[in-house]
Amino acid sequence: MFEIRIICDYTDVDRLTNALSGVFITGRAVVHPARDGKRARVYLDAEPREIWPDPEQAYTDAPKLRSEMAWLTEREPHERDRVWWLRRAAATDRMACGLTPDGIATEEQALNVACRLMSLDNAAPVYDPRAYTRQQYAHWVADQQ
Repeated sequence: MFEIRIICDYTDVDRLTNALSGVFITGRAVVHPARDGKRARVYLDAEPREIWPDPEQAYTDAPKLRSEMAWLTEREPHERDRVWWLRRAAATDRMACGLTPDGIATEEQALNVACRLMSLDNAAPVYDPRAYTRQQYAHWVADQQ
């Protein structure tokens, strides 16, 4: 994530922030007067827009749910690191999406576990938590191969 600072006329603030949100994933714009007192200083947190994989793309190479659940339950609480939370978030998301015939999870459960993963990663809250899980899982699987 990075911060964008723009100095512009007050009349251009909305146009510029809207244009930037089309190129970046942006947080809320914070506007302060510029030193000259006539223009605005606009600050935005931003992330490059990425293509988010859909569930089928993200979980193409995922193990069977039964195998994944066994791996998750074999871990002791002190072993629950980022990979554990990533795999749990992905398994819960797969169940909530209906991609696993032998598991059921609600949209709310998938969102809660995805938010936990984002919290562990200190990810910017501008992301859709479940899309973030899919992206991170797809990256993790690619790194395993």
